[in-house]
Amino acid sequence: MKLLKRFCFLLLLSPLLVMGQSSSYQKEKARKIKEGSPFIKIINRELPATIVYEDQEIIAFVPLKEQAKVHLLIVPKKEIHTINDADETDTLLLGKMILLAAKLAKNNGIAESGYRLSINVNEDAGQSVFHIHMHLLGGNKLGPMVDRIY
Repeated sequence: MKLLKRFCFLLLLSPLLVMGQSSSYQKEKARKIKEGSPFIKIINRELPATIVYEDQEIIAFVPLKEQAKVHLLIVPKKEIHTINDADETDTLLLGKMILLAAKLAKNNGIAESGYRLSINVNEDAGQSVFHIHMHLLGGNKLGPMVDRIY
């Protein structure tokens, strides 16, 4: 009976455990999505940015807070809130982002020494802008991607 009660209790809690995002993060995410992406404002030239590449589908620019000697953001012009929201129709676009990152790494002299590509998705990864974007980081030794927990 005791085991059954524990099982029922865990069953009731499971949606909260699986949900994954805190309520404060969900509210902030909803607010930012409603407000609109700052990247759209850069694309529309409503906000300034140092643009290093642009075509019909993608823009790349230097972020406000650089985290490495070379730090660029590669952003699709199509607003996709998270990678979880991408679908099969975005396959070519996502591939083009990766190929552009390699080209920009070469142009910035970091292709041979090494670089990191990073896309943050939701709360645990620290996503704060809800328009997918890829960070291209390099030009110096980068720390570990994450702290080891084991």
